[in-house]
Amino acid sequence: MDIVTETLTLPTEDGVHLHVSAWLPPDAVRGVVCIVHGMGEHGGRYADVASEMVRAGLAVYAVDQRGHGLTPGVRGHAPSAERLALDAARFVGMAGARHPGLPLFLYGHSMGGNVALSCAIRCRPPIAGLILTSPWLRLAFDPPQGKLRIGRVAAAVWPRLTLSTGLGRVLYRNNPLQSELDSRDPLLHNRISAAMFFSIRDEGERSLREARRQLRVPVLLLHGTEDTVTSFAASRELAETLRGQCEFVAWEGGWHELHNDVDRKEVLDRIIGWINGRIQACSE
Repeated sequence: MDIVTETLTLPTEDGVHLHVSAWLPPDAVRGVVCIVHGMGEHGGRYADVASEMVRAGLAVYAVDQRGHGLTPGVRGHAPSAERLALDAARFVGMAGARHPGLPLFLYGHSMGGNVALSCAIRCRPPIAGLILTSPWLRLAFDPPQGKLRIGRVAAAVWPRLTLSTGLGRVLYRNNPLQSELDSRDPLLHNRISAAMFFSIRDEGERSLREARRQLRVPVLLLHGTEDTVTSFAASRELAETLRGQCEFVAWEGGWHELHNDVDRKEVLDRIIGWINGRIQACSE
């Protein structure tokens, strides 16, 4: 199947130009998926995810967040989690304007899951569903206390100072092609600013508190039980808070990047199946 690819630029209210990758079906579009990537990566890294969705008749857009990919800025830095949520809302608006009348879905992974959830709560964009994979609501580990103390001081006096995330190759298994691509990808990085770390961390807690009262859309939430990066328990807490509003998939044995892990095809089939169900519900 031929896939139409485009590169777009999305200006924000404060003058930053966000890079956006697009993958489109050559024929009719049934729905639109807006992807918000995780920490240290970029939207172009979701080409394989997009290709599966395009085969299902979905138009896919992926934004490079501030400090990531081909979007300018200090690597791993953004002014605040709220600013990223506003960017995501603007991103959804751009995609919606290109496909008026079609169901829109916001899909966030890891740090992008934090941003997507925050966007849905704070901004309430006109989406038919929210997809979260391994969202950073809390981390699966406790950062060293010494690093946290340094970070808090830096966040106050030098917010753009970046430190290593300290994450190694703990994201997925049995995917040599993706490993090869990652090893040669100059856009990947392992930096995060002190200000961004604490803002994202605080936003995760805020979203956990506010979701039950403020979230208005159906949610598909997937998290691997063996994720060593973001907290499986926090995702389960969110699902329990949302009750029937959320379909929670605890992926047994799954690592952090389920869409790149050993069961990647089944994961994407589950996501696309859920989207198809929502599209059907919107048409009834």
